[in-house]
Amino acid sequence: MKGVPPGPQHSQTRCPLLQLFAIFAFGSCGSFSGETGATVKCEGGGMTAISIQFGYPFRLYQIPFGMPNCEDESEARTLYLVGDFSAPAEFFVTLGVFSFLYSMAALVLYLRFHSLYTENTKLPFTDFCVTVCFAFFWLVAAAAWGKGLSDVKAATRPATLISGAPWNPLPSCLSPPLSPLPSPLLQLFGFLNFLLWAGNCWFVLRETPWLRPPAPRDTSPGVPPGPRDLASRQPGDGVSLEPPGGSPGTPAWHGNNGGDYIQYDLT
Repeated sequence: MKGVPPGPQHSQTRCPLLQLFAIFAFGSCGSFSGETGATVKCEGGGMTAISIQFGYPFRLYQIPFGMPNCEDESEARTLYLVGDFSAPAEFFVTLGVFSFLYSMAALVLYLRFHSLYTENTKLPFTDFCVTVCFAFFWLVAAAAWGKGLSDVKAATRPATLISGAPWNPLPSCLSPPLSPLPSPLLQLFGFLNFLLWAGNCWFVLRETPWLRPPAPRDTSPGVPPGPRDLASRQPGDGVSLEPPGGSPGTPAWHGNNGGDYIQYDLT
């Protein structure tokens, strides 16, 4: 019986981890919403509390807030936050969604089409190339979102809010943000996904023809070849039809180092 090469068992166990951390990545970033604000005081005037809500995709320049007018306290002026950090955030979330979908499809391929994956050399090679690409993209996405995250924090500080007031003297900030700003945990999920996909590259590489162990050969002893096997033999294959001295009319099967030959007594 022909040996079947081992399937991607390690990749089967790692696919659920890839799916889980991909969900954590795009879920934590895509559903994030924060709130910042401050209590400001103009010189010679009363105190006014301002509150600003922001979230994914972090297009801060579209978020308005009311700032008290120190020149005319009866009228508040509408200002906008500064910055557009949607590019790294959307890339981070999109990569998480595609990582989840690909790992799900790969798991179905490993389980339902096991023989196709092990017999076709192109599928493991393609799987390896895609896995390397995902690992590289997660590294880029984690680094880019880390920079975007620090920029979001800087743009939503209370001191930054009042610095955009177009009048003098500027109001003074008296309170910290109302809720925590984006946590570094969002960036941590990106680097965790990079480590998982980079580690998965090794297990997928073992299924490629470069590192896959050769299939064991059929070495079943004691089974004589049939007539069709003898007809398909070529010269030099270890088949001898010359009649040696043996029992009259009785063929004898013999084997020599894996080669089969048959003896006939034709005298």
